[in-house]
Amino acid sequence: MLSAVPRFAKIAAVVVLAAAASLATFDIADARRAGSSGFGSRGMRTFDTPAITRTAPTQAAPIDRTMTPRPQQQPAAQPPLGAQQRPGFFGGFGGSMIGGLIAGGLLGMMLGHGFGGGFGFLGLLLQIGLIMLAISFAMRFFANRQRTQYAGPGASYNNSAMNNANASPRPSFSIPSIGGGTAASQKARQANDEIGLQQADLDRFEHLLTEIQSAYGAEDYATLRRLTTPEAMSYLAEEFGENATHGVRNSVSDVRLLQGDIAEAWREGDSEYATLAMRYSSIDAVVDRATGKLVDGDDRNPSETTELWTFVRKPGSDWVLSAIQGTGTH
Repeated sequence: MLSAVPRFAKIAAVVVLAAAASLATFDIADARRAGSSGFGSRGMRTFDTPAITRTAPTQAAPIDRTMTPRPQQQPAAQPPLGAQQRPGFFGGFGGSMIGGLIAGGLLGMMLGHGFGGGFGFLGLLLQIGLIMLAISFAMRFFANRQRTQYAGPGASYNNSAMNNANASPRPSFSIPSIGGGTAASQKARQANDEIGLQQADLDRFEHLLTEIQSAYGAEDYATLRRLTTPEAMSYLAEEFGENATHGVRNSVSDVRLLQGDIAEAWREGDSEYATLAMRYSSIDAVVDRATGKLVDGDDRNPSETTELWTFVRKPGSDWVLSAIQGTGTH
């Protein structure tokens, strides 16, 4: 009987399976393209969102490349014994209906009937397309309903974020006052600062920004090892390797801090951490390693970027870079 299956029926079955796979991966592909990412470690606050500041009024990207173990989540509360759980659309009637449509249609095609009906191959493709659109619409519709019904904790989180955004921002230190002056030090200490950062610390952060960016553009491994933690250095070296594989390098020059905020500073054991929101300008471009020809970006005009940098130090040692988080602001 299988030899009698029309060729177009086999093709249609492959089309259906491919379309279903594309629906499953669509959101994942979108997620990869959305916003910036982060790497490194912020100690016990690695997976916490840094405080919003005037320099970075939006939430920073989460740290998705880190060696810090993710804390174990508490198991979800079990429903009371005997309580009836409400099945999702694809776990109940909807799942049975859609599964029946697909299975029945494929079986019908194998037997010479089904989706194609009396309309031939074009009718077959048209009906397949309509069914896939219906499945896509149903998935999004019921996903939105479930988010609306179970948005208790999420709503509280969003309200908290809105309150933070609407509240008066923390005092910021900005160029040229960051380089010196008592006023900048007083404003910095009024922020979410548990360790009492001094003006010398702020000056050091500004210097680290320019020194690390310049060393990155020059692929200066020795300088970067001195100014970063081993973990942060490993991710920077990984980026160098990827650029080399593609025959390019990232040229960074003329780095200048425009504005900065203390997002938070705290102690963990014998270590001190400080997360700074920094908006800076730089000439940032990707060029060919062999010829120096521009591949991407602008090698003449500066662009602005806002990121959150976390620094760490131990007693008797200087600040070093521990993590970088993007904000999607360029």
